[in-house]
Amino acid sequence: GRRIPVWPFDPLPERGPVIIEIYTTMAARAAGLPANTSKIRDVETLARALSKFEAKPPSLLHRVDDHATDALLTAAWMRSASQNAALWSPELLTPDIAQREGWTFGVL
Repeated sequence: GRRIPVWPFDPLPERGPVIIEIYTTMAARAAGLPANTSKIRDVETLARALSKFEAKPPSLLHRVDDHATDALLTAAWMRSASQNAALWSPELLTPDIAQREGWTFGVL
């Protein structure tokens, strides 16, 4: 009853949390980072990338590594991308493909 669905294997809930897998490079590209710079390892680059999504680095950023910056940038991008319905229901994703093979957000 209180489990978190894993999309696309489980149906999307009306509201609440959902677990999905995404390629964080999508957020980096949307932020305008060059193709060879999908990993951010400094506050200045992170601040520039986040500004594309009207966000700022947290004031108490304890570590600046590609794991922390991936999470921050992806969360900011997803807040923006969540309004684009086409990203959440790709034309080529059939229920059969979703159930049999899954789907990594942004890759089909």
